[in-house]
Amino acid sequence: MKVLLPTSVPLDPALPEGVEGVAYDPEAELPAEHEDADVVVLWLNPAARMAELAARLTKVRLVQGLMAGTDSVVAAGFRPDAVIASGRGLHDLTVAEHTLALALAAARRLDKALDAQSRGTWDTALGYRQPLDNAQGLTTLRDARVTIWGFGSIAKTLAPYLTVLGAKITGVASTAGERAGYPVIAAADVHTVLPETDILINILPAVPETTKIIGADVFKALPETAWLINVGRGATVDEAALLAALTDGEIAGAALDVTATEPLPDGDPLWQAPNLIITPHTAGGRPLGADALIQQNVTALLTDQPLTNLV
Repeated sequence: MKVLLPTSVPLDPALPEGVEGVAYDPEAELPAEHEDADVVVLWLNPAARMAELAARLTKVRLVQGLMAGTDSVVAAGFRPDAVIASGRGLHDLTVAEHTLALALAAARRLDKALDAQSRGTWDTALGYRQPLDNAQGLTTLRDARVTIWGFGSIAKTLAPYLTVLGAKITGVASTAGERAGYPVIAAADVHTVLPETDILINILPAVPETTKIIGADVFKALPETAWLINVGRGATVDEAALLAALTDGEIAGAALDVTATEPLPDGDPLWQAPNLIITPHTAGGRPLGADALIQQNVTALLTDQPLTNLV
């Protein structure tokens, strides 16, 4: 068995005896001698190169992505008999940490502080006489009402961070129940909690059902003091509606780590939107535990056992 390992991240999985690990450059053309690979691991593969792999790897049995969302892998068009597994769980710590940073930046208006710093201005409005709560707008995570839409493994890591700082968490998922000790409502009922939400955190994957699901109706339902944080996928947000909501003051602000088109094009109106924080898809970028996942799934493939994170 041959396993292709991308050089875009340090990898050294303990592969079973008889399994050959071959390093490949995800940005270069794959050497012809490796077209017989049984497993290909994907990380930071450009779309065109990924499609090329899909066309040339005619014997591949397992496509192991190290990313949490595999929409780009599915779109590449690998052979129907190949199974696809995701890197779900590898980014929980890093995305949760970045999301917490964005929530704190929104509450403490670090974007305004940095803007004032760039102008050499001491903005007294950001200090002194601070409100004691969020009654007039988001100023603290203490008692902030946080709705996390897409309550999976990342949310289960993030929620306790927010809880420690005093936030009140409600999850939203496909089905209602309790997850990791937090109340979770069904997505069909999300509009019942939006009017009482201070921060809406989006960790939704990009699938047909979620395309632009966060749109004008969501922004209208949120209080004018609410913030949106998107660390899921850019395709899940109607960016035209978001721009209108920010421009018209329908919501207080937004923090985006992902956009529908990445990089966000020069001249895109979102660059000039008021009260918008943008980070360049940096929440993840570090697949922690990738070696163990690759080893586990290659072993499972060899022994006909269930694979982890099967899509």
